[in-house]
Amino acid sequence: MIILYLTCANDTEAAKIALAILNAKLAACVRRMPVESDYWWDGRIQHSSEVMLMIESNIEKFDAINTLVEKLHSYKDYVLTAVPVVQTTPGVLQWIDETTS
Repeated sequence: MIILYLTCANDTEAAKIALAILNAKLAACVRRMPVESDYWWDGRIQHSSEVMLMIESNIEKFDAINTLVEKLHSYKDYVLTAVPVVQTTPGVLQWIDETTS
């Protein structure tokens, strides 16, 4: 199991990407959260209100998720980060495997 994080420009874009990921059965769950981001870009510190996607999937789906995001995301240089899950509650791994099969 992995958790993928992806920031999106707004809720419309985030919802579109989340639905596409779910419809393609690439993840079992996608959460959307508003976030405030501060970061270096073009040689200066920037600030943006964005929407963070937290995607519950497995490592085998990363490339397919990335391909889909690349087609739908408005950022030229988006950041899709995968973090491995060390432990979770019983049944979660089975749920993800069954949902993404």
